[in-house]
Amino acid sequence: MFSLKMPVLAVLAMSATLLSAPCARAANDADFTLKNKTGYQIDEVYVSPTSSNNWGRDVMGRDALADGEQVKIVFPHGSGACVFDLKVKYHDDGSTAEWDKINLCNTDVVSIFWDAKNQVSRATFD
Repeated sequence: MFSLKMPVLAVLAMSATLLSAPCARAANDADFTLKNKTGYQIDEVYVSPTSSNNWGRDVMGRDALADGEQVKIVFPHGSGACVFDLKVKYHDDGSTAEWDKINLCNTDVVSIFWDAKNQVSRATFD
C-alpha cells in the first residue's frame, strides 16, 4: 500500500506543476492591447525596456491606429522582462507622448486619452 501512494503522490505533484506552468508564463507576458481614445490618429508605437536609451522600431504592426480603434501589441520583450517605457507618435503634427516604468506584466490594456483641458496625453493601465 505504501508503494502505491508514492507514485500517486508523484503524479499529483507533477500534474499540479504542469497545470500551474501556463499561469506562470501568462504572468510574465508583457504584450498588451492598445486602445486609442485620443480623438487623433496614432501612426507609431514604441515599447522599450526602461533601462534602454533606444526606442527601437515601431511595434504597432499596422500602418495607423485611428481614434476609437484598438490593436494587440506583441513585441519582443525578453525572458521575464516586465517594466517598459511606451511612446506613441500622432499623425496630425508628429508630436509624441511618453510614459515611463510601466509594468506590462500586470497590464492587459493600455488606453490613451487626450486631456484637452491640460493639453496633454494621459493613459490608463488596466
